[in-house]
Amino acid sequence: METSLRLKTSFLSSPKPSRSSSLSRLRLATPTLAMAAHSSVSASLLSADPRRRDEVLSASLASVSNCLSETHLDQTVPGLRSKTRGKVRDVYEGDNYLVLVTTDRQSAFDRVLASIPFKGQVLNETSLWWFDKTRHITPNAVISSPDRNVTIAKRCSVFPVEFVVRGFVTGSTDTSLWTVYNEGVRNYCGNALPEGMVKNQKLPTNILTPTTKAVDHDVPVTPHEIIEMGLMTKDEYDEVSQKALDLFAFGQKVALEHGLLLVDTKYEFGKATDGTIMLIDEVHTPDSS
Repeated sequence: METSLRLKTSFLSSPKPSRSSSLSRLRLATPTLAMAAHSSVSASLLSADPRRRDEVLSASLASVSNCLSETHLDQTVPGLRSKTRGKVRDVYEGDNYLVLVTTDRQSAFDRVLASIPFKGQVLNETSLWWFDKTRHITPNAVISSPDRNVTIAKRCSVFPVEFVVRGFVTGSTDTSLWTVYNEGVRNYCGNALPEGMVKNQKLPTNILTPTTKAVDHDVPVTPHEIIEMGLMTKDEYDEVSQKALDLFAFGQKVALEHGLLLVDTKYEFGKATDGTIMLIDEVHTPDSS
C-alpha cells in the first residue's frame, strides 16, 4: 500500500517523454477544468479570456503525442495484481483496495475513439471534488489520490445497476428520454410521463431511469424488475435511489450557482464488507453527465 500511495506520473505513462512540464503549463494557464471546482472558475471561463484559451490550447496541442492512453502499473508497482481495462479507466487490484487510473481515452457509443490530452486528469479531479462535497449525502469509496489521474478506492461489491437521474426531456441515444418519449412511450422505467412535452423541456420533478448491463449495451429496467431479478433487495434499492436523487438535486443546485445546468447523470454504488452502501466510480463528470 505504501508503494502504491507513492505512484508518480512516470509510472503511469508508456516510455514517452514526461507529461509533467505540459501539466505544469496547463495548471498555470487555467484553474482545474472541473465544474464548480473553485469559486473563481466562473470569473475566468476559457471562452471569456482569449489569452487563457490560447495558453490552454497550446499546452494541450503540445501534449497530443503524449496522452495517457495505456498503463502498466502491474508491471511497475509491487503489490498490484491483475489489470482490468475499461473504456476509459484501468483498474488494478491490491489486497483490500483498487487503484483506478483514469486515462485520456475518449469513448462514445461503447467504443474508444481517440485520446485527448488531460481528459483523464479532468475526470479524476472533477470526481474527487464532488466525492468530497457530497459526503453529507452518502459515504464513498475514495481512500486517496496519489496522482492527478489516480484514485485509490476501497473494495466493494458493486450493484449491477446504473442509477440514471434525469431533470429534462432530452437526449439522442436509443435509451434517452426524448427518444423514447418521441416514440410515444409514456411510462419509462416506472415513471409516468405527462402528455405534450417537447424536447429539452424541464421535467416537473427529477426522475430515476435505472439501467443494467447487457452484453454490449445498457438495458432500461424498472424498480420492480431490479428487485425481481435479484440485482438488489428492496431495502437496498430504496436507500440507493434516494441517495441518487439527493445527489442529483445537490449537483443541480451547485451547477446553477455557477451558471450551469446539470441535465442528467448516472451514479454507481457498491456495498462494503461491513454492509455500508457507498458511492463509487465517478460523479458529475463530462463523461457521466
